[in-house]
Amino acid sequence: MSTDKVRSTKLRFKGEKTKKKRKREDGDEASGSSRRRKRDEDEKDPETWVLPENPNEIRGPTFIVHPSDPSPICVNFDSTRNRIVLHSLDKDWKTEDSETPSILDRTPTEVSQVWVTTRVAGSPTVNLRTGTGEGKFLSCDAHGLVSADREARGPQEEWTPVILPDGMAAFMNVYEKYLSVDEVAGGTLQLRGDSEEVGFGERFWVKVQSKYKTEATEEEKKKTDGLHDATKIDETSTNHIYQAWGAGRSVTSVEDKKELKKARKEGRLAEAMLDRRAKLKSDRFC
Repeated sequence: MSTDKVRSTKLRFKGEKTKKKRKREDGDEASGSSRRRKRDEDEKDPETWVLPENPNEIRGPTFIVHPSDPSPICVNFDSTRNRIVLHSLDKDWKTEDSETPSILDRTPTEVSQVWVTTRVAGSPTVNLRTGTGEGKFLSCDAHGLVSADREARGPQEEWTPVILPDGMAAFMNVYEKYLSVDEVAGGTLQLRGDSEEVGFGERFWVKVQSKYKTEATEEEKKKTDGLHDATKIDETSTNHIYQAWGAGRSVTSVEDKKELKKARKEGRLAEAMLDRRAKLKSDRFC
């Protein structure tokens, strides 16, 4: 019997650090169910592939799958031929002993099946860069031709992801047209970017790694908490903004003017009395 260690088939990317799993303590069995669920979430593998719930969670390594029939396909990049390839996922499951997984259970098995999603902070658009080769950006021209042969990003390399009610996603380009899978002569499938509406061909299942989804959730939480923080109100500037005419001239009534004059007069009297007392004290010690 061979004692060689079984090699993991899990896809890893260059530069990623492995996270050691935390062992459970003996007393964990007695803790409540809510605490156990919280611990399970904390111990969840950050490299697990999950579905994003909003467009902001589409970031980092991204797996894009289309539910084509009879076999689902994923959007690949062939770095040798420098072109996009729609790869049938069923080709990866040819063994008779293993059951073909559902489309939602699919995960990438090659780096060529992974795109790296980046975005400018605060921008609704993303850039999709190949995960293999020299890093080319997915782009679409005004005629709907989709390619991945540009090393620099521009308007044609920008995509706006849209999460649909059923959890699937669509990608809109700068021309407000949608990315789609189109069948051409001979039954060959290719990507296009000139669809006016979202139909079956424009819907994709998108998966990202759990740690990037968590990162997006934490950023959104910080942003929301910041909006709820108490803000300081400058009464003077507020009055000038909402109760002023011309160059910041405050609007006051006749009664207000009388009160202001009275306050100024009383203030001057008080200052005079203080000055008088200070002078008397200084004279006393001289």
